[in-house]
Amino acid sequence: MPTVLVDGKEIELAAGERLNGIQVAERTGIDIPRYCWHPGLSVVASCRMCLVETGTRDPKTGAITMLPKLVPACQTPATDNTVFVTNSEKVERSRAMVEEDLLIDHPIDCPICDKAGECYLQDYHFKYGQDARRADVRPFTSRRREMGDTVTLFVDRCVMCTRCVRFTREITGSSELFVINRGSHEEIDVFPGFPLDNKMSGNVVDLCPVGALGDKDFLYQQRVWFMKQHEGVCTGCSTGCSINVEENLDTVYRLKPRTNPHVNQWWMCDEGRYGFHYVHSDKRLTNVERRRKGDALTLLEWSQVVREIDEQFRALGRVAALLSPHLTVEEAYLLAKYIRQVDPRGLIALGPVPVEGTDETFKNGFTIHAEKCPNRRGVEEVVKYFMRRVPTVDDVLSAIDAGQVAALWVSGGYHSEWITPATAERLAAVGCLVVQDLFASPLLDVATYRLPGAAFAEREGSYVNHADRLQSVEWAIRPPAGVRVEGSVYHELHAIPGLANARKVLTEVAQTIPFFAAALEPVDPLGVDLKAAVPQTATTT
Repeated sequence: MPTVLVDGKEIELAAGERLNGIQVAERTGIDIPRYCWHPGLSVVASCRMCLVETGTRDPKTGAITMLPKLVPACQTPATDNTVFVTNSEKVERSRAMVEEDLLIDHPIDCPICDKAGECYLQDYHFKYGQDARRADVRPFTSRRREMGDTVTLFVDRCVMCTRCVRFTREITGSSELFVINRGSHEEIDVFPGFPLDNKMSGNVVDLCPVGALGDKDFLYQQRVWFMKQHEGVCTGCSTGCSINVEENLDTVYRLKPRTNPHVNQWWMCDEGRYGFHYVHSDKRLTNVERRRKGDALTLLEWSQVVREIDEQFRALGRVAALLSPHLTVEEAYLLAKYIRQVDPRGLIALGPVPVEGTDETFKNGFTIHAEKCPNRRGVEEVVKYFMRRVPTVDDVLSAIDAGQVAALWVSGGYHSEWITPATAERLAAVGCLVVQDLFASPLLDVATYRLPGAAFAEREGSYVNHADRLQSVEWAIRPPAGVRVEGSVYHELHAIPGLANARKVLTEVAQTIPFFAAALEPVDPLGVDLKAAVPQTATTT
């Protein structure tokens, strides 16, 4: 096995594994500072912050021969018997000089900079910089240049790492950004008449190691040290990007991609990044209401309505459910299981699957899917287990027209138009129609019971993306007053003692439905490939 020596520690590499000095150092827990290097982009070795000492070790004698000059770790391959020294006086002096050089012309406007608190320049200065500023402090400008609809450039903060330029060339293939001028006059700019408007443009803000690129949606909204970070899954499409939900006091301020080599690598699209604002819309449903034939709406309490709906469903006997592809696996399973407890032959169908346009794939392979829901595959497999097929809305309509359904539960979770008035009227022909949704809709207008539903950041559970990868998340914020998460409502319908627990439900799902067998063990933060599941025998409950 190839062996590399990092600060005296031996690291074994797998046969054929290709790493550079930064990556192999990370294996030992050593973080080599860098500005320009990023694992998802080409190597330019321009910032010189990652300079280290390197050499080779004679495999027979163990004698080490070092090169006389420092080399960039990002550009130096880790091969058998390569030696890296990252903590020598020579290396530390080099880092201090790089930091000092960058700060000579950098505006010290940290108190008004959005990057403060997560800025490489700040962190590296305190860790590696000079003890005192040796240059004269000069007045600075803060030139601002618009890059496009979502991103603005604070020109004087830029350290010319060119991460953003390489991103638009290598990842999106749109090449809007480039470097103008030469030497100390270099700046990032866009081509005249071609602003930064690709569908992944927000990633350049994440890539920027300093405060040069600002996200217009987040700019001056919140200090990063006030926010809490929660691991989540983007519910904008069936790609199911791993994300971090960043919030303060139950208000989501931004979504950022979370590294997942199996799903989205380091990126996410702007549609998902900026599509969370509906969570805090003042148009969301927050009241529990009942409407009987010819009566006005009556406000109810949650403590009353769940028991009342359960009594009606059991009295009517012939029941059905439309499971939204926005539900988690656990929620879909609990609702389907409840329907079958009330009516062993109850109809369980997959709700409308929103599709917009066609799939869009970028240069590096990242795909924005036309299917605008997070869990069609997961809900589909739950429905298939109980029904041995996947009925749709049309099947439910046919059953209602034939008088085979007396009560219907419809889960929504859609944040755009999803049902027509004509379809809503046909569904309303049942004796009891329960609709749980985020916003008003034609179906809600004719519902017997109107229940407010939760948004993605307010629920815990699991989603299965287009590639059958299951990811489990916890809730990030509490829902608005008056709203209950679907899972807790279904938990109460089953009269399960204790608090709702998505992990326990997922374990039951994995033991019951062969498709989910791989989720029996605690789910890795990067998810689990359900296609690797070992089939097992199961019977419908």
